[in-house]
Amino acid sequence: MKQSIKELKTALVLSAAMLAASMATAEVESEEPIKIAVNEWTGQHLSANIAAELLRKKGYNVELVTAGGLPQFTALAQNELHFNPEVWDNSITDVYTDGLASGAIVDMGELGLIPREGWMYPDYMAEKCPGLPDYQALFDCAQAFATAETFPDGRLITYPADWGTRSKSVAEGIGLPFVPVPGGSEGAMVAELKSALASKDPILMMFWQPHWIFAEVDMNWVEWNPIDGECVEEDQQRETACGFAQASVKKIASNSLAKTWPGAAALLEQFALTNEDQNAMIFAVDQDGRPLEEVVQEWITNNEDQWSVWIN
Repeated sequence: MKQSIKELKTALVLSAAMLAASMATAEVESEEPIKIAVNEWTGQHLSANIAAELLRKKGYNVELVTAGGLPQFTALAQNELHFNPEVWDNSITDVYTDGLASGAIVDMGELGLIPREGWMYPDYMAEKCPGLPDYQALFDCAQAFATAETFPDGRLITYPADWGTRSKSVAEGIGLPFVPVPGGSEGAMVAELKSALASKDPILMMFWQPHWIFAEVDMNWVEWNPIDGECVEEDQQRETACGFAQASVKKIASNSLAKTWPGAAALLEQFALTNEDQNAMIFAVDQDGRPLEEVVQEWITNNEDQWSVWIN
């Protein structure tokens, strides 16, 4: 009799598992993979991988695809990619804006990050350029930021070339005597920043937050003229320069996502991360050397109350 009860319990557990599996499968509208873009920086790697894991928990087939910051918009518009959870909307192209206008690319709302972008410098450079943080001071002390290769002009480290030319546009537009030098990658930029700080070498760098670096070092931001409305980066004059438009961090999708996988689209519309979430995870990956997959799973474990609502 005891053996029969044990067998009955086992059968019930198996039946429940099969029912749960069949329900998960029933929610999946297509077995085709949802292709999520993976860009060049750690924060986006994390947001993309967390989104992928949540979709998998709902039963979807997901593929993570390495995609350049600019070419990805064409791929999304052509339904070759289906989702990117972290697009900074002041680092975009006409393909993106045209795609939104035509409906080929869909705005799925903000991710939840509160960003800032601009030129940053360490305290010791303020001593060499006492007019800072006002951007006008850079005209008078460009030589303080010069290197042997750029002298007498200053050296400005900009974003990698395939992230766009925003810093170059601003510097050239206002006639700033600085040479824009693209960073090779996020990692290369951070390495150069740390090297400069260690030896107190001159450095002016385009950067962004949230980012783990601000938990480790103190940096200052160049300040610009406040304006009403949007700051247009490509059309500025020296006396009235506004610097950089401050981004919103958007989730975007191809128009095929909601058509083919409406349940996935509903989940991703709710998906959100905070600066605190991302800063801690980026630090864990980039500084503590923990595997990204491990950090993603830790976030999944610690935030089940939040994402279970999105899934259900």
